[in-house]
Amino acid sequence: MEKVRDILARKGSAVWTVAPGAKVQAALKTMAEKNVGALVVVDKGKVVGICSERDYARGAAARPGACSTALVREMMSGHVLYVTPDESVEQCMSLMTSKRLRHLPVMEGDKLVGLVSIGDVVNSVIEQQKVTISHLERYITGT
Repeated sequence: MEKVRDILARKGSAVWTVAPGAKVQAALKTMAEKNVGALVVVDKGKVVGICSERDYARGAAARPGACSTALVREMMSGHVLYVTPDESVEQCMSLMTSKRLRHLPVMEGDKLVGLVSIGDVVNSVIEQQKVTISHLERYITGT
C-alpha cells in the first residue's frame, strides 16, 4: 500500500510558504511564479494556515476591491488539517474528499516536510491501479 512519503519521494518535498502578514497580491504572484495552487502560511516556524487560489476567490467575492491591500491572514484558511508521511494514500484521499480539501501539508511532528495536492493523490491511485491491472492481466494470461 502506497504511503504519502512515496508521493513526496516522486514529486519532491519542496513547499512554498508565506507569512500571515504578507500581502495577498505577493502570495498570488508567488503561486503564479511557482505554478502552485496554495502556499502554506508559516509564522515563527509554525504552520498557521493555508492560502489557496480558492481562498483568494472567496475573499475577493466577499470584499471586492480590498484584495490589493488585503493581508494573507485575512483570507487564509486557518484551521489546518494535515497528514503524516506514514499515512496511506487512501487515508489521505479520504480526508481530502470528506473535508473538500485540495491541499494537505505533510507534517512529521512539528516539522513541515511536504505538501500534497488532490492531483498528487489521484495520480498515485491511478498508477497503483495500472500496476494491479498489469499483474492481473499477467496472471490471467499466464505470462
